[in-house]
Parts: sequence; structure tokens; C-alpha cells
Amino acid sequence: MQSEARSAIVARSLTKRFGPRPAFEDVSFEVGAGEVFGFLGPNGAGKTTTVRVLSTLIAPTAGTAEVAGVPVSKRTGAELRRRISVMTENPGLYLRLSVHENLEYFAGLYGLGPVGARRRIAEALEAVDMADRARDLGGSLSKGLRQRVGLARALLNEPRVLFLDEPTSGLDPVSTMEVRELIAGLRARGVTVFLTTHRLEEAERLCDRVAILNTSLRSIGRPDELRRQLFASSIEVRVAQPLADPDHVFSRVEGVRSWNLNDGRYLLQVSDPTIVAPALARALVQAGADILRLAEVQHSLEDVYLELIGDEPLGGEE
Repeated sequence: MQSEARSAIVARSLTKRFGPRPAFEDVSFEVGAGEVFGFLGPNGAGKTTTVRVLSTLIAPTAGTAEVAGVPVSKRTGAELRRRISVMTENPGLYLRLSVHENLEYFAGLYGLGPVGARRRIAEALEAVDMADRARDLGGSLSKGLRQRVGLARALLNEPRVLFLDEPTSGLDPVSTMEVRELIAGLRARGVTVFLTTHRLEEAERLCDRVAILNTSLRSIGRPDELRRQLFASSIEVRVAQPLADPDHVFSRVEGVRSWNLNDGRYLLQVSDPTIVAPALARALVQAGADILRLAEVQHSLEDVYLELIGDEPLGGEE
């Protein structure tokens, strides 16, 4: 956990119910300032509802939270919303207005005066590489470009915390890559990004830490930490011909704990792959084996997710 003094978001036993059905319950976590934090889970896990609670759109049933240094409550909602922005999956632009006119309108809602609005619009468009499209109508833009304008709109008030809800949903690979680059740029500028996504490879690539939710919080940490916690270190070995006596070969290598043969490959549970691999290669060569492959087994964030969620039933409301 991050220390609360340096945290952009702190949630303590946060719960939201709709009648008897929980959207999420007893959720506690912290997000460090300037961190890209991934919030993962299946449809109905409570991800979007969590964002709505943290951004004061709806009140929690129980628990407490603090965002950008402001307690989450009805009384402090106006102050908190001045310090954050939320970008939803559908940015909801006015299609008959130009990009610049859209941003002017929302700058007015943020209370920016004419001079401040011009400056912030120019900076936001530059940040998302849309300065040359300022006069284009919203309705003429592709979905990827609309997402960029939505992100520019979310930057107008210079938020300390930016909530992104499925920002790459429905985008083609090029637009997805561009949005990812924009998120990486926000991290470099010190903006805290709270990212909900179904795309596990996206979370693994972008996020400093992730939380996995299915009504309750199942795990939280850096992707590499979660992999180490859930999966034992292992090495995959493929040889041209099956070993005559694999027990004899593997028992001679210190650090090999167990092995099994699966679909023509030997999978070895080991103490430390970096130490075991060289000794294992020598033992195989001495046994006359022709090595086709010897490598540490790499587990993805998807493996972690499936291990924690698997075939569990969905939670409550999204």
C-alpha cells in the first residue's frame, strides 16, 4: 500500500448496494499520486459503479473514500469534482459543434473565463495531438478521434486524478495504440490515472499496479508481483528425443523441485530459473539430449486474472 500522505485515492471498506444486491462490498485500496492504476474485472463486477462513487455521482452505502485530498461526500462533492475528471467509454460530444466549440462549452461549465479557456483548450488539444483538427465538426470525427477530444475535454480543468472508463473500447488497433500513448504521456506529467478496462494486455502494458474485482477485491499489486504470488517458478524443456531416464537427469540439478511431461515438453518446478537453467542445460547435454527449447515459463496478467476469477458467477451491478 502507498502511504496515505502520498495517495491520490484512498478507499476504506467501501460498499455500494442497490437494494439487496451489492455492486461491490468492503473494498479497500490506495492509489499513489502519479500512478496509472488498473481496475479489472468481468462485466457486472462493480468497476463502473466504483468510479461513480469515487467521483461523487452516487453515494456509497458504507465505507469511506478520499480522492485528490478531498473526502468523498455530498457536502464536498463540488470541491472534489474541481480536482478530478471522468472520461466515459462514450465521450458524448455535440456532433454539430466543432472540436473547439465543444471544448469552449465545457470550459464554461468548469468556470473558466475567456482567457483561461483559450489557454487550456490550446494546451489540451496539443496534449492529445488534435490542434490541427480544432475546426472539424464532432460528427465528422472517427471514434478514435472523438476519444481524443473526450480526453482533451477531461484535461481542461487540469485534474489531479483522471478516471478513464474503458477508453479504448471499440477502437481499431491504431487508435488503441494512440490512446495508450496518451495515457503514458499523462503519467509522465504526474496525472493520476484510474483505468477500468477489459483488455488485460492493455492493463499489463500501461499500469503500475492493478486491482482485480468481482464484487469484492480479489487481489492488488504490480502485475509481476501477482504472477509471483500465484504461480511457482517453472522452466519448459523440449528435446529432440524423449529422455531415457528423466528422473536421473533432473534429480542431478539442484533447485529442481518436481517435473512432469505434458504434450512432449518437460515442465519443471524450480527454485530460481536464473540459477537452475545453466545447470539444467549442462545436465541435458551430458545426458546426450539435443535441446530444442529451454526457457522460463512466462505467465501473463490474463493467467493471473483467470486464476483469481475463472468461472466465478458475476457480481452485482456494473
